[in-house]
Amino acid sequence: MPHPRFSSEEIVRRGEQLYDQTIRARVEPQHRGQMIVINVETGDYEIDDSTLPAARRAQAKDPDAALYSKRIGAEAVYDFRAVPGPVKQ
Repeated sequence: MPHPRFSSEEIVRRGEQLYDQTIRARVEPQHRGQMIVINVETGDYEIDDSTLPAARRAQAKDPDAALYSKRIGAEAVYDFRAVPGPVKQ
């Protein structure tokens, strides 16, 4: 579901900007490989081993927050090129 105040592109832009300008120096390298969820309006963030617990804590603080997530120290969370073929059921 789209966020009512921000496009997906704007959330990514703001999240990356906050991470690069104010958060990266505080969280790398001690949290490298963990997930960070950033409130793109306030700059508040949560860190956990997976996205869901961090996102739940962020939403508990601000239910209407526009949230951006990424793996700390990585360019992307998922690389779909690594998928060998169809997933078997």
